[in-house]
Amino acid sequence: MNPTIHTVFDLSPAEKLQLVEDLWDDLSAHPDSVPLHDWQKEELDKRKTRFEQNPTTAMNWEDTKRWIRAQNAR
Repeated sequence: MNPTIHTVFDLSPAEKLQLVEDLWDDLSAHPDSVPLHDWQKEELDKRKTRFEQNPTTAMNWEDTKRWIRAQNAR
């Protein structure tokens, strides 16, 4: 008799979402263990500098989502 092999693809959507949340929580608890490429660090530094020079240009999460949706509606 062959045992049934289950994978993450067999999970329900709710179970998959919970798994993603659990993985994200685990990664965010140890941010130093997540590798960044040099180009990513450079981009973060540029964005931080740009924000520090003009913090009024920053958008909150709700405005950001609206902007993204508007860009994709074109």
